[in-house]
Amino acid sequence: MSITVTAAVVREPHADLVIEELQLDDLRHNEVRVRMVASGVCHTDAIVRDQVYPTPLPAVLGHEGAGIVEAVGDSVRTVEPGDHVLLAAAYCGHCARCRAGQMAYCENLFAADFGGRRPDGSTALSKDGEVISSHFFGQSSFSTHANVVEESVIKVDDDVPLEIMAPLGCGIQTGAGSILNQLKPGLNSSLVVIGTGAVGSGAIMAGRVAGCSRVIAVDIHPSRLDLARELGATDTINTRESDLTEEIMRLTGGVGADYVLDTTARPELLRQAADALALRGTLALVGAAKPGTEVSFEIGLSLVKGWTFTTIVQGSSVPQVFIPKLVELWKEGRFPIDKLVRSYALEDINQGFADSASGEVVKPVVAF
Repeated sequence: MSITVTAAVVREPHADLVIEELQLDDLRHNEVRVRMVASGVCHTDAIVRDQVYPTPLPAVLGHEGAGIVEAVGDSVRTVEPGDHVLLAAAYCGHCARCRAGQMAYCENLFAADFGGRRPDGSTALSKDGEVISSHFFGQSSFSTHANVVEESVIKVDDDVPLEIMAPLGCGIQTGAGSILNQLKPGLNSSLVVIGTGAVGSGAIMAGRVAGCSRVIAVDIHPSRLDLARELGATDTINTRESDLTEEIMRLTGGVGADYVLDTTARPELLRQAADALALRGTLALVGAAKPGTEVSFEIGLSLVKGWTFTTIVQGSSVPQVFIPKLVELWKEGRFPIDKLVRSYALEDINQGFADSASGEVVKPVVAF
């Protein structure tokens, strides 16, 4: 049955989200109705709010949801009412990439995550007959309740604190998965992480789990660099004070970095990082840039280094497999994501966006 929900709605690019009462329609056969307990605020929410990556407006965003299942559609088999769940990105489940277990590279990713509609063109949300885009990343979790596609749902134990674990759905999973699923650094290798927001912090923690002997955190905010050391960084570089290439080379004894993960998508930093790679090193990009952004690399001297440039989506994760592993690492005290989180009420969500943008907070979490 349809219900009334309270949600944060994006109506205009670059404008504050507006708290409104909306109608959530009937559950479909492949959907799970989730009462939200918490939802992380991610950089992707901000760039979609500003229409760098477009979703039809007005829309309810939010894609790091966590909550409790209230009802399930007829075809849902993985969860049942009462289950505690985390929510991650949607994927179609039937394309060649999904069938190969590469859900992060789903051929229908943009439609599933940014389209604002179900496959039949309908939305789950409306207000007095006005259509509101729903199913952002399969969920639209900036709402007290959501109809979520089953592919976005990950069951967790009832004792897992949902307010802390919600950010695993996107940002932290992306950073950690980039290291553990994709780059897979060898023991005693060197890792540089550019940008120490939620994605970078996840990568730093994963670098220590993987056994990297040197984990170098790069940022412009001293407070974030201090936190990076708490999370496991062995060294830090403030690019307002030092040249990135020179510092990486100094810290690695002139050898260069085995792996660099960039979360900023700033072309000048990518170029400097490439110049500081070791022989056979890898530079990986997870940061989201405005479409059309380009970066140039030197190719003469680079040729003999045999280095690799790669892009990574969602940490190359299968969320239902990888996220429970991160929860277990947290339980073991090896993945302290609670150090990143600050809670906000739904009516204060715009302050959460602002604090994230300024660098004051690594991971704002809306607590319902």
